[in-house]
Amino acid sequence: MTKGKSFTIGGDRIFNFINRILLVIITCIIVFPLWNVVVNSFSTGEAVAAGKSVFWPAEFSTANYKAVFSDTSIWMAFVISVLKTVIGVICHVLFCAMVAYGMSKSYLRGRKLYTVMGVITMFFSGGMIPTYLLIKSLGMLDSFAVYIIPALFSYYDMVILMNFFRDIPDSLEESARIDGAGVWRVFISIILPLSKPSLATIALFHGVSQWNDFMTAKLYILNESLYPLQMKLYEIIVQSQISSMQNPTGVVIATTSRGIQLATIVVTTVPILLVYPFLQKYFVSGMMVGAVKE
Repeated sequence: MTKGKSFTIGGDRIFNFINRILLVIITCIIVFPLWNVVVNSFSTGEAVAAGKSVFWPAEFSTANYKAVFSDTSIWMAFVISVLKTVIGVICHVLFCAMVAYGMSKSYLRGRKLYTVMGVITMFFSGGMIPTYLLIKSLGMLDSFAVYIIPALFSYYDMVILMNFFRDIPDSLEESARIDGAGVWRVFISIILPLSKPSLATIALFHGVSQWNDFMTAKLYILNESLYPLQMKLYEIIVQSQISSMQNPTGVVIATTSRGIQLATIVVTTVPILLVYPFLQKYFVSGMMVGAVKE
């Protein structure tokens, strides 16, 4: 082995070692605050207020979670969050995919006009008040549809899918049409199955956005039975702040509400974290390798 090669191998080992150290440090910086929230959610209000629970609950208690789950509105909010996330993701992905499939064809009439119109919407919007008036005129105030229809389409997501569809060989569609398949059959049986990585990515991004969204409920929903989990968390935080201001001492209420806030944060975060591993495998590209031999 020459001196140059040995120096390169030694340099690679040092580089990899430093990378591992940096990744461990960054991971600790990211994980510790999350772990601290979980730890404090399983602690008593007094332990949380005293700052005793750092890496492990100083005084283990499930009272915070009992208080959260004893509220029947939490369960209803959970159902609303799940429904609006699942239905919203399915509708959003399918609608964006249909538009992207048409926009990926160079022979589409008016394609340049549609592109200009879409790019404008990426930089400019009507604003909060015109959007509210539009939602009101469409009759979607205090309606479950306000979670789904306004978020049905995203030009940014459409562009991602459109670029992916362009990489699909035309010979696949041509062979399917020779066998008598129509446009819808080609789209459902060929395009969508080959686009699982991009579809899963869009589904995850939009799913996280739908799950974490509370501004839609705050602006357009007055019926509390249609509140999602994030809106309930917002209400808990606001109510705890008001209670602390009204109570002269505020110690008991503040410590109790703090634990309930942390428990609610865990309850609202865990479901979306459990979904991620099932979508991660679709992020790997290259599913089309060997699909066509020319």
